Amino acid sequence: MRLFMFTSQAKEDLHAFAGDESGSKLPAKYGPWGLTGTLSSREAPPHKFSRRAIEQAISTEGFQLWRMKAKG
Repeated sequence: MRLFMFTSQAKEDLHAFAGDESGSKLPAKYGPWGLTGTLSSREAPPHKFSRRAIEQAISTEGFQLWRMKAKG
């Protein structure tokens, strides 16, 4: 499964993985969403996230959200 990475333009610390390039299942309340990257089926997700957990969330919910901690 290819993974598509997005950043919320409403909340800059909020990010998401989705299963489609348009992010059609991402929550609208945090949109608009900007595509920031793509991972092939063999690439590891950033920050040592579990690819299995991300793919499972996409299969059941349509997306997987994550936040970046504030620097400092």
